[in-house]
Amino acid sequence: MEFFRIRRDIPFMRYALVLNVVSFITFAAAVFFIFTRGLHLSIEFTGGTVLEVAYAQSADTDRVRATIAALGIKDAQVQNFGTSRDVLVRLPVHGDAKASGVQAALATQVFTALCTAEKGTMVPKQYTTAQGEQVSRQACSDASGAEPLVLSRTEFVGPSVGSELARDGAKALAVTVLGIMAYLSLRFEKKFALAGIIANLHDVVIIIGFFAFFQWEFSLPVLAAVLAVLGYSVNESVVIFDRIRETFRKMRKMTTHQVIDHAITSTTSRTIITHGCTQMMVLSMLLFGGPTLHYFAVALTIGILFGIYSSIFVAAGIAMWLGVKREDLIRAGTKENDPNDPNAGAVV
Repeated sequence: MEFFRIRRDIPFMRYALVLNVVSFITFAAAVFFIFTRGLHLSIEFTGGTVLEVAYAQSADTDRVRATIAALGIKDAQVQNFGTSRDVLVRLPVHGDAKASGVQAALATQVFTALCTAEKGTMVPKQYTTAQGEQVSRQACSDASGAEPLVLSRTEFVGPSVGSELARDGAKALAVTVLGIMAYLSLRFEKKFALAGIIANLHDVVIIIGFFAFFQWEFSLPVLAAVLAVLGYSVNESVVIFDRIRETFRKMRKMTTHQVIDHAITSTTSRTIITHGCTQMMVLSMLLFGGPTLHYFAVALTIGILFGIYSSIFVAAGIAMWLGVKREDLIRAGTKENDPNDPNAGAVV
């Protein structure tokens, strides 16, 4: 589907050298910041305390964040889950407070503050467990005796668990990259495969570099966004590479850079439609998704923009520098490759 058609080929490859230099500088800067500043890892990777709180009415997550911030606790994550009344609070580990007893006391302090914010007081109350046992614990009760909020669960995530998640996340990223490398190697000629692999790694490193430079929180949703960008970017590269291969077979008198310019120009309408629709959805998450989806949407936004750029100027540009030509894509001895055949190069 095309909303418009560009009649004249845009000379993208005329600027490939300058933009590839810019890409190299950006890539090198991203690597520098990753190794010097590191990533600001979230509680999933560093450990901490998780509280599940059930409110009697719809919870005001902004007020919950303000209440926790007033206790001097930084980087706490607050989000709804399930319903608007259920709130998940993640408290990071600060300093040497890594013992489960210290974290349990911190959880009690936070719940007490949340109870006070709802004009309740902490009182001992008897509960019956699933096994029928009677247990006593602190509950939040208001003047009428009702419970404006209930502490459903408290869980301490140790640093060892966080380290395991970090290792598993790195493995997931590595396996995805290797899978894409294998696919491109089988799907295309090796020069195209190498160009596509470099372009995909370029996108991933730059996204992570942004998070390292600005010290944005790198969480599991952000890792999921990075993995999604990998697949998204390779799809764009494959579309352009397919069109380049098709153009090589149809336009036998064109030079390599003319073929690449024609292939990219002919896919421009598709690129605008696809990436425009995707970006509108991502921007809606960025603007209206709240703090929970903020960095997830930021990572996707960076990835989509650089994915378009890398597919055109990095992947296609590197393929051109590697000297890709028609003979690389047409098997020797085939009828299509016979210069004496008047129908050579014809496509049905």
